[in-house]
Order: sequence, then C-alpha cells, then structure tokens
Amino acid sequence: MASVLNVKESKVSERTVVVAGLPTDLDDQLLTTVVKIHFEDTDSGDGVVEDVIYPTRTKGVAYVTFKEKTVAENVVRKKKHCIEGMAGSAQLIVSHVSEKVFSSVKAVLDLSVFRSQIRLESLVMDLKMEIPTLCLSPLEANGRISVQGTFLAIKKLKESLLLKASFLSEKNRNRQSPRGSTRRSSHSLKPPRWLTPEATKRGESLVLDTDTFLYLKKKTDFYESTLRTLHVLCQETVDGEITTLCIKNAQGGSQSNNEKQVKEFIEKYSHALHFELRKETLLLEGKEDREKENIKLACKQLSLRYLHVLVNFYKTHIDVIGPPSDTYVFKKEVMELIRQKVR
Repeated sequence: MASVLNVKESKVSERTVVVAGLPTDLDDQLLTTVVKIHFEDTDSGDGVVEDVIYPTRTKGVAYVTFKEKTVAENVVRKKKHCIEGMAGSAQLIVSHVSEKVFSSVKAVLDLSVFRSQIRLESLVMDLKMEIPTLCLSPLEANGRISVQGTFLAIKKLKESLLLKASFLSEKNRNRQSPRGSTRRSSHSLKPPRWLTPEATKRGESLVLDTDTFLYLKKKTDFYESTLRTLHVLCQETVDGEITTLCIKNAQGGSQSNNEKQVKEFIEKYSHALHFELRKETLLLEGKEDREKENIKLACKQLSLRYLHVLVNFYKTHIDVIGPPSDTYVFKKEVMELIRQKVR
C-alpha cells in the first residue's frame, strides 16, 4: 500500500511547475485566476490546470499543477511566458518543481558602519559590479539598502563585505602605526589575497542558508558526527535566512587542519542539500486561533509519517523542508486534513 502511495505522490510533482516572476501589483485571488487562465490557454499550455498554489512565501512565485505530465513538460519547454500586470507585461520563468530549492533570498544591509571609511555610493557601485546577479534597492539616507538574489549571491555578498571590513580595519592600523608604509587609493576596495576574515581570528567561518543548515543539523547524522569525529566545536549564529558557523578545535592547540577539513565537508554537503531540497510554507498570519491550531496539529501528525521532512514552526508561518515530492504532498495532505476538520 505504501509503495502505491509513493508512486502516486511522485506523479504529482512531475505534473507541477514553479512559476516565478509573477507581477506583484495584482490581488492574490485575481492573479491566481490569471495564472490558471494563462496556462489553460491553447497557445500557452493546451491543458487542464488542476491546482494553482498562490501566494507562497516567495513573492511572485506560484506552483501550477496540471492534469497531465506531458502538459507540464511542454509548458517548461516553451521558452516565453508573459502575463499582464498593472505596470505592464511580466516575463515569467517556468521550471520543474524539483529543479530549484530556495530561488531567492532577501536581506536588509546596514552599510552605515562603512561610512567613516568610504563613500557608501562607491561601495554600492563596487558591489553591483562584483556581483551583477544581485538586485539592490536605492541606498537610504541612514545607510540601509535592501538586496535580493540567489543564496549563493547573498553568500558571496556577505563574504565580500567581511573581506572589505577586514581590509579597512587593517588599513586603519597601518595608518596609526609609524611602520605602516602601505598606501592605497581610498576608492580601491580589493584587499590583498592573504587578508581574509579567517586570517583575522582563530578558527574557520562558514556562511550557510538557514533552512539548509537546519535540515543538515536536524535531519542528518552528518553534522554532529563530523564535529565529534574531528574534535571540533561549532558556534552557530542565525541571522534570518543566513546562518554563520564559527569552527574551532575543541582541544585547542595549533592544529588548524581539522577546522579547514570540517569547513570543507560541511560546505560540500550543504551545497548538495541546497539543490536537493524544497521548501513549502503554510501561512498562519491573519488566520483565527482555531485554524492555526488545526494547521499545527496536522503538521505534527504528518511529520511522524514523513521522516525526511523537517517542519519548522514560527509565529507567522510554518516551513516544510525536504525532498520536492514529499514537501509538496505534505502540504496538500495538511490542507486536506484541515478541510476534513472544517466539515
């Protein structure tokens, strides 16, 4: 019986596509209808849409499930999909549900800490040139700026800023020291290769996507067993969607090879997980207390059956992370359980 159910569940993901780039200036219900009409149109998909999941936690992203697998494949194969929004036509990006994990990460940076060292406008221009895939908002007067991009782009951004901070700090020390003779242009932000965040402190640091890290820690034995086997300690700092690990030898001494080895192992393993996992989100915000409790109870019940799915409970939502087919069907079953209780 279980094997039959698994086959059925996997076919749902095969018939589902991820649609990104949707216009965000339309009402959610209206946009859901527009998406359904678009993909049932003869020129777009030529097939029956079984379900449209929108909104999701990622702004401008929806899941569309078709009645037939071949229709989903044809829709993905078609290169151009456009939907009209209030501000004009929106070019859509359509992919299979199992192709990508966390499509984008948003963060707000406070660059005011650099203000005494460099013109912030120059810093922003350098970041745009260095990481062209990042989307940056206009710089605010208080030094804050919003950024959006793939996790790997955000990771590169954080590492770049850490590098710049280390370099500028070292530069200040050289200026104050009578022996400091190295001079560089104030607009030059390229630090020497030997100057890295790891070089300024003992241990190794690693930046990971928070969802991937939580899955790595709670749903695999790899993380804890690696730390134990190589005798290292790991300080974990969670900052929204990004988690920073500080890896140090548990026994002290000058053996830094273990720290580097653990960093390399965790980095490779988490990178592989990043492209194997998918996240579904169940919204709690705006719902009545009874409905919230029903959703939480359904998630707790199903988590006992779906051993490879991680369920994270937050005040405003619940994140469901795991293999694409499992997380998708997990969310569908949660909604079905809730509907049964309402009846």
